[in-house]
Amino acid sequence: MERTFPERETAEQILGEAERKNPGPWADHSRNAARAAENIAGRCPGMDAEKAYALGLLHDIGRKDGPNGLRHILVGYQYCLVLGFSKSAQICLTHSFPLGKIGEAQGEWDCTEEEYDTVDRCLSKARYDEYDRLIQLCDALAPASGFCLMEKRLVDIALRHGVNALTQEKWKALFRIKTQFELRMGISVYGVLPGSVENTFSGAGS
Repeated sequence: MERTFPERETAEQILGEAERKNPGPWADHSRNAARAAENIAGRCPGMDAEKAYALGLLHDIGRKDGPNGLRHILVGYQYCLVLGFSKSAQICLTHSFPLGKIGEAQGEWDCTEEEYDTVDRCLSKARYDEYDRLIQLCDALAPASGFCLMEKRLVDIALRHGVNALTQEKWKALFRIKTQFELRMGISVYGVLPGSVENTFSGAGS
């Protein structure tokens, strides 16, 4: 059967190689998002924790070629397609878009008009499943410094990248996703993310 995402060891190798090319906090953020996804999926009946981990680990792999803004979405999408991992490619595309609208992205579109249109077109065709939603959630729970309350992470992103007309709607969508997973687990997401409360109030950076 064709694999649409890498095995755990392969995903770790891919991230490690990318980190050596472009060191930075994005790699530890990716590891934390993967751990969060694994922990939450492991509590959700019917979900594959190993798949969740691999998808979380590579969601930002588009940052491999150097400092970039929102263009990393397209770079990661295309890179994972070349590797043959279609679900990982979709996660690279969808992780910043809980509403499925290109206008909700916060940050700089450091790409050509054609590349922007490609992201918009691919995003409009994407069909989200529980793993897309899980990585969207974990992206909002896992800065490089460790797990934290989602409010802290969202405010940090807003301070660094600004807000737009869809930010409030985007935040509401993320809190709905959080509630959905908590109902599936029967516990708060923070109950499976060690240190999330302590990190929130420690003053640690993102």
